[in-house]
Amino acid sequence: MIKVAIFGQGLVAAHYVAGLYRLKKGEIEPYGVPLAKYKLPYSWNDQEVVLSYDVDQRKVGKSLKEAVKEALEPVVPVPDEVPEIKIREGVLANSSQGLDKMFPIRGRDQEKGLKEAVEEIAEELSGADVDVVLNIISTEPATPFESIDALREAIEKGNVSAAQAYAYATYLASKKMGKPVAFINLIPTPLANDPAFVKLYEEANSLVLGDDGATGATPLTADILEHLAERNRKVKYIVQFNIGGNTDFLALTIPERNLMKEKTKSSVVEDILGYDAPHYIKPTGYVEPLGDRKFVAMDIEWITFNGLVDELIINMRINDSPALAGLAVDLVRISKALVEKGVKGTFYDVNAFYMKNPGPKDAKNKARIKAYYDMIESLKGLGILEA
Repeated sequence: MIKVAIFGQGLVAAHYVAGLYRLKKGEIEPYGVPLAKYKLPYSWNDQEVVLSYDVDQRKVGKSLKEAVKEALEPVVPVPDEVPEIKIREGVLANSSQGLDKMFPIRGRDQEKGLKEAVEEIAEELSGADVDVVLNIISTEPATPFESIDALREAIEKGNVSAAQAYAYATYLASKKMGKPVAFINLIPTPLANDPAFVKLYEEANSLVLGDDGATGATPLTADILEHLAERNRKVKYIVQFNIGGNTDFLALTIPERNLMKEKTKSSVVEDILGYDAPHYIKPTGYVEPLGDRKFVAMDIEWITFNGLVDELIINMRINDSPALAGLAVDLVRISKALVEKGVKGTFYDVNAFYMKNPGPKDAKNKARIKAYYDMIESLKGLGILEA
């Protein structure tokens, strides 16, 4: 069994939980789970959610099943097998700005110091014997620490983001249990891109994967840019924007949170083309009636042979949260297999396919079709995929 803890019981987590237990029952096909056709040491049947955390007081104290039903029904049926575990209170740390305008919030670090709250969560993770942690909280402003000393000093002073606090709590839990734990960072906060966290996780023989799950427009943009680069076409400009109506898009109306997402979405251009073509790649708006099915538009113009100009225009609608939840199903089982093979710190070959800003620091983005086949070969070399 792979025991999973979730930080951030929002729509992505709800789709992960409901979809996971529907997969277990054989109610749905594993569409959207990239490695479903490959045999790994673990499957979705081995995954069990044992802990869930949030700061939304409308969810804290409810059972996981009740919260998932409130989020998804009647659009998606929620199996009776979803655990009745209670959603626990998380921490706010430095990530509360603007959240109180969206829903009532509270963190356990408001009553006690952040360091004590982090240690308390570490105790809960170790008490549940957690194997893999999913970080799916709302996008937050955060900067890397670079050094372990700077990170530890910030923890002491309570000067970290919520995701950084959760990652540190997971590290402490791993040390306490004496076993590796995988932390999967599906938001833009630099964790796999922060040398401090990578070194900490190496020290604990654990693994941090990230940063920021790549689901829709970004991987498509990357593959289109690779296509143009291979044919030596000069890109004149790239315009790509996303508008959605879910809670994460509402959070992105706060400029500091939007900037974090913008950074992870824009890093792909120069990495693939080799030059920084003029571009506008941003999550740009919140329109509530769109709900979770976001609108994506893309316009790319390039110079082809004889100086003529071609153009590609794409419009699409994407179910935002289920796309990321499908990746989470894969990442849980992959990360568990990786740590059992002794992989620690972070792992670029997996990050490059699944993440918008793949760690470690200064690692390059590449076309996802290339990243996919490179990852397959890498996992086969480790004996995680059957050759």
